[in-house]
Amino acid sequence: MVITYYGVTCFKIQSGETVLAIDPYTKEAGLTPPRFQTDIALVTRNHPLSHNTDTLAGSPFVITSPGEYETRGVSIEGVAAGDYTLYIIEWEGIRLCHLGTLDTKELSDATRERIGTPDILFVPVGGVNALDAEEAVHVINLIEPRIAIPMYYAFPGFSVLALHTVDTFLKEIGSVSMAEEKLTLKKKDVPQDEMKIVVLKPLASN
Repeated sequence: MVITYYGVTCFKIQSGETVLAIDPYTKEAGLTPPRFQTDIALVTRNHPLSHNTDTLAGSPFVITSPGEYETRGVSIEGVAAGDYTLYIIEWEGIRLCHLGTLDTKELSDATRERIGTPDILFVPVGGVNALDAEEAVHVINLIEPRIAIPMYYAFPGFSVLALHTVDTFLKEIGSVSMAEEKLTLKKKDVPQDEMKIVVLKPLASN
């Protein structure tokens, strides 16, 4: 499995010939919209920063609402969270959870139970109608993922929102992490003894 970050809350996840996109944005983000070949597309909210499946290549199976889905060997559960949907993905024995622009550090018992203990948690950290660094750390400690990947933070070229930098989050959680181009892993690579913070360099461009 290869995970690539395109900035904001957008990710490309690929395993074999199957590609899944999460939250592709429109040009209103001030960035070039993602255009990669896609088989499955997940949208957490109806917003220009996360709902643009039109520019994706191919004819992806698009999911925009809560429910249980299965396609191409990927199991997906959408869970309602206010006016958006968070997603839990089971793929090749790896459990992933994408929190979208979660804006509260308090999760209901029902939501917490459905999330479980994911191998990978995509968590917003930049504030502005979403979790800030302190709140993100609280949620991470609550969920206890094996790997936490911060998202929704400031980076060069993205000026639509005045988000905090990822360094603010890293300082809050007490971690030093160099940004990587992508995360490549198999189930056996998932850490078991302690949580790992993985920062991915946004591949977005203007």
